[in-house]
Amino acid sequence: MELSERVLEQYERYVNPGMARLLRFMGLAQVEDEARGSRVRDTDGKTYLDCIGGYGTFSLGHRHPRVVAAVNAQLQRMPMSSKLLLNQPMADLAQKLAEITPGDLQYSFFCNSGTEAVEAALKLARLSTGRTKVIAALNSFHGKTLGSLSASGKDLYRDPFLPLLDRFVHVPFGDAERIAGLVDDDTAAVILEPIQGEGGIIVPPDGYLRRVREICDANGALLILDEVQTGLGRTGKVFACQHEEVVPDILCLAKALGGGVMPLGAVIARPHLYAAYEAAPLLHTSTFGGNPLACAAGLATLQVLTEERLDEQAAWKGEYLLAKLHDLQTRYPGAIREVRGRGLMIGMEFATDELGGLILSEWIAGGVLTAFALNNMSVTRIEPPLNIERHELDQIVDVLEAALQSGLSQVQIS
Repeated sequence: MELSERVLEQYERYVNPGMARLLRFMGLAQVEDEARGSRVRDTDGKTYLDCIGGYGTFSLGHRHPRVVAAVNAQLQRMPMSSKLLLNQPMADLAQKLAEITPGDLQYSFFCNSGTEAVEAALKLARLSTGRTKVIAALNSFHGKTLGSLSASGKDLYRDPFLPLLDRFVHVPFGDAERIAGLVDDDTAAVILEPIQGEGGIIVPPDGYLRRVREICDANGALLILDEVQTGLGRTGKVFACQHEEVVPDILCLAKALGGGVMPLGAVIARPHLYAAYEAAPLLHTSTFGGNPLACAAGLATLQVLTEERLDEQAAWKGEYLLAKLHDLQTRYPGAIREVRGRGLMIGMEFATDELGGLILSEWIAGGVLTAFALNNMSVTRIEPPLNIERHELDQIVDVLEAALQSGLSQVQIS
């Protein structure tokens, strides 16, 4: 039995049979084996250009040598924390985040994933305000644990687990005045993604975040920004909220924070909110959150981000790639409905889900890894490493055009 068939059988018997069927149907039965930089190699020796990057995790590429070295060095000293003595890597990372985040964001709580970061943010908002209502956006994605799922705005993932937490109200993304009409004296927070990722790379109108910030300030509500996907240079700024010079009360990070080497999430909040934890500092904790190994990776990641100016790289590379993709849209108007995004967070919406699925499969077969948005399967996302080379951006477009021609030959577009 070939290795890929054996691993698929293991998925079917021991992991998730539905996922195994989906991967088989999409022609994704290859077994990943090794990765470096922008490239992933499977066990058959085929190399792929990674343009999904762990859904935004590999902003530095795979196995960035500085992050790997930092993790190896920490591994030799102390990988996990005793949780009783002081943890220097965690303290150093918290200080660095306070230095690079906007405004007066200061105190950090560390966890292992984006959904854990959102859970911590929601708890802090309710604890610090004494309020219970949370306003979120339709089509949003904040994670799949119970509280995060309550904030997420996609019924496909919510309905099987109803009833979720109450006091969550959802409004259309990009409509600040709908939020204004709902914020009241029981609203703890408004939680938003600066750009909706799983929603299909939806960029809100200019001034949207500034207006929501004003609404929150006028009503004593907190603004939580979920920058799990948009943060750390992805959109051409270190944080996406900096495009509008908005400072949230609570900022959620994960994915790229661990440098593609370690899982790491964080919540950074304004200092006055932490008064709620002064009398009871153990109200919200995590056994593995803030472990030295992950924090070493986080520190190295922030150093690479700053020294290699990855946010600036994402800005000009995004402009370059978007221009090429818009040219493809002009030449294939019946197939590509829209190209949108900011920096290297780009979405392509195809005419139908069927065409999008065909092109996605052909794109991957051509050696480019990408994926559809979870909340909109007609949208394929492009989120390559921020240090990707220009010739690799050209490769993305060349393989996409071949995939378009192949996909269009298999499906009728009206």
